[in-house]
Amino acid sequence: QVQLAESGGGLVQAGGSLRLSCAVSGRTISRSAVGWFRQAPGKERTFAATIAGNTGSTYYADSVKGRFTISRDSAKNTVYLQIDSLKPEDTAVYYCAASGLASTYSNYYYQMATFYDFWGQGTQVTVSS
Repeated sequence: QVQLAESGGGLVQAGGSLRLSCAVSGRTISRSAVGWFRQAPGKERTFAATIAGNTGSTYYADSVKGRFTISRDSAKNTVYLQIDSLKPEDTAVYYCAASGLASTYSNYYYQMATFYDFWGQGTQVTVSS
């Protein structure tokens, strides 16, 4: 059984940083693309970043490029999302998700929630102005 557990969220002032963690159990992350999505209050869940399982290649939504960094620790089977220069509009529940595929031939598919088979429960990030 594949399980994902997010942690690291919290309340932070604008301009600050956070590092979110996604601990994966039941499946080696080298076999899965693992992504981060976020859902702001009253809005749809949107893609933020992903890291391919086999290559470690990363892909980001345009809206977060330059401030978000996705990485992984294979020994811990954990994927991280570093968020810098936080803005109030980053306030959201952040979810990590793992795909049954290690990668895809087109980055387009990483943006789609349906590409991912397993989801965590989310961690709240609140940015105060």
